[in-house]
Amino acid sequence: MKFKKVDEMTQYPSLNHRVVFISGGGSGIGASLVEHFALQGAHVAFCDIDQTASDALAEKLAKTCAHRPQFIVCDIRDTAAYQAKLADVERELGAIRVLINNAGNDTRHSLAELTSESWDNYLGLNLKHHVFAIQQVAPGMAAAGGGSIINMGSVSWMRGRSNLIGYTASKAAISGISRTLARELGEQNIRVNTLVPGAIVTARQEALWRGVDDDKKFIDLQCLKYRLDAAHVARTALFLAADDSDGITGQNIIVDAGLAQVSVAG
Repeated sequence: MKFKKVDEMTQYPSLNHRVVFISGGGSGIGASLVEHFALQGAHVAFCDIDQTASDALAEKLAKTCAHRPQFIVCDIRDTAAYQAKLADVERELGAIRVLINNAGNDTRHSLAELTSESWDNYLGLNLKHHVFAIQQVAPGMAAAGGGSIINMGSVSWMRGRSNLIGYTASKAAISGISRTLARELGEQNIRVNTLVPGAIVTARQEALWRGVDDDKKFIDLQCLKYRLDAAHVARTALFLAADDSDGITGQNIIVDAGLAQVSVAG
């Protein structure tokens, strides 16, 4: 299948000049999100712990986009520091109208290897920061007329993937918090959805786990017979962030080429 280039995607007028914040935006799906939103003319700010990759991304996009993305070094596990960084963005750029809670880590680990400390760390990396980022930006978002919050999930918990209990527990919980906060924040015109990627090819996957056999395994399980990349996720995020999707909230939006459907049915 021939995929469109990132600058050939649909343009959403409501995203032009809109303030967007993306966590974990320095690489992988996060970097694709930063690029796609920047090319919409949005004012994008993003955080990451990888300064080298993030600076390079911001520099590259400054040459092609209306607004240079603003990179912030931040460890999202430090709640107070993270909320302070978000407050800085709000003061500098205005109310964050699109929040994408993307940061996470899917390091493999067995149940036997799990410790109380590593459990807390997995939840801090993959779950806790979603809630406290929303807590920080929701008042300003509401005062500005509302907005869209996108929490990044994963089909891994739907498929019952082994050796990922810290990650899958977090990702399952994200669906729960999205439904709860969609109800709680709905009267303020704030939409909250979970974007659920399947087996997405990223540089991290290429380096650690991808091979010919892995490609065949996923393609055999998927309804669509090609591998997905980060742009498939980013294009869906654009729609969920734009006013075009203003009737959608509290939902799991799955982008997995039918992987979870086939896995569950099988």
